[in-house]
Amino acid sequence: MSFARAIATVGGLTMLSRLAGFARDILTAAVLGAGPVADAFFVALKLPNLFRRLFAEGAFSVAFVPLFSAELQRHGRAAAVSFAEEALGVLLSVLLPFAILAVLGMPGLMHLLAPGFVDEPEKFDLAVHMARLTFPYLVLMSVVTLLGGVLNALDRFGPAAAAPIAFNLTLIAAMLLAPPLGVEPGTAMAAAVTLSGAVQLAWMAWACRREGIALRLRWPRLSERVRRLFQLVGPGALGAGAVQVNLFVNMILASLLPSGAVSYLYYADRLNQMPLGIIGIAIGTALLPVLSRHVAAGDDGAVRAHISRALEYALLLGLPAATALAVAGHPIIAVLFQRGAFGPAETAATAQALAAYAAGIPAAVLVKVLSAAYFARHDTATPVRAAIAMTVTNLALALALIPVLAHVGIALATGVAAWLNAGWLAWGLHRRGQLDVDARLRRRAPRIALAALGMGAGLLAGLMGLAPVLGAGATAVRFGALALLVAGGGGLFFALAHLTGGTDLGDLKALAGRRAAASTAHTP
Repeated sequence: MSFARAIATVGGLTMLSRLAGFARDILTAAVLGAGPVADAFFVALKLPNLFRRLFAEGAFSVAFVPLFSAELQRHGRAAAVSFAEEALGVLLSVLLPFAILAVLGMPGLMHLLAPGFVDEPEKFDLAVHMARLTFPYLVLMSVVTLLGGVLNALDRFGPAAAAPIAFNLTLIAAMLLAPPLGVEPGTAMAAAVTLSGAVQLAWMAWACRREGIALRLRWPRLSERVRRLFQLVGPGALGAGAVQVNLFVNMILASLLPSGAVSYLYYADRLNQMPLGIIGIAIGTALLPVLSRHVAAGDDGAVRAHISRALEYALLLGLPAATALAVAGHPIIAVLFQRGAFGPAETAATAQALAAYAAGIPAAVLVKVLSAAYFARHDTATPVRAAIAMTVTNLALALALIPVLAHVGIALATGVAAWLNAGWLAWGLHRRGQLDVDARLRRRAPRIALAALGMGAGLLAGLMGLAPVLGAGATAVRFGALALLVAGGGGLFFALAHLTGGTDLGDLKALAGRRAAASTAHTP
């Protein structure tokens, strides 16, 4: 599979998952509303997800994939599978006791996670009950992450990218089936969280078997390979923690501003995370195993070529996404959210925050690419130092900008910090001689930027033409006009990028999921 097609596979399935998640959110709001049951469920969901983000999804994956790829490259599939079995044994020996203790000690954990519930015994007890149902999800998803790393290292990106869809569909099914079965919806959803983990695990195990891999449970043993794995996991978890701290700090700062600031940033970030989740995850997921294989083979030229291609795709997808959200953010927010208590003033304030967030989208995608270059060389410490520096910088910038820009200053600080993070990582790679921007990227980057500017101008013209419909039409008509605007902007960008030489038809076909004439990953 070419690098571009891998990006298309992961990106397309991630988009489907995000759309399913959006449907899940709409149904959750309708079923649970915003009352005590909803509060208890969201806290119960946050607890295993917090540990999953700190450990399983990020830290473990970026440490495991390069080591597994190295075993695969140097010693063959049998040795790589043996390493995966060793890692699985130790992983379960740590997580199973941890999960059991967490379930037994859930009241204490709930005091820490939701101290405000203590004064409402009924809500507190409900949150404890639900969290006991959701917490085993952590164990299941950690194994899913390991199996996903195995498949990604084998260039099988589809199963792991599709797995999160099962989470959303399982919760949707629970909400639909709970009333006719006479089950309380909140409890059904909490149980469905862990059930979705079992569904994803079964799916990933089946996908591995199709590749001839069936991991056996081994007695846990701290072999040299496993010790090396967990030495790399530690810094990765610290880096993931820095990101969570950054989000927490932003929420605290927003809570100190006039009423509405937290909501403006929340809704703006929901839209901001859509391209980040799809583009950043797709490129980072596809890039890490490729770089890991070439690093293991000692092919530095191929490593540099793939980094250049990944940077090119990051700009090709990130710049138009940022431009679209900055230019067309107001009508997007108006069509999606402006109804009921969310009026024109809230739309305008949220659009301002979205434009500030959008300024950092290309940088955030570049960080995914540049971080993978470090992870592939078993260096998880440098991206962690950059993440911690970004957190400190974000706080300082936010404090400086809030008096002038209010809530927009928090969003802008996040964007600026992302660019500084990308610059730090790029400088570190260049200093080591591991980043060499090739002639193709130097030629195409300014042309991609020019095409994005042209798209921005086209969107402004489209907004003027569609303003009457977007502002006062029926809901279905407004959604249709917005879809036309976004699709037209995307089409204009790729047409301009092709005409100016920022990309070619082979790249566009590959990114659309079709077979390109030649693998772009090997075209410097």
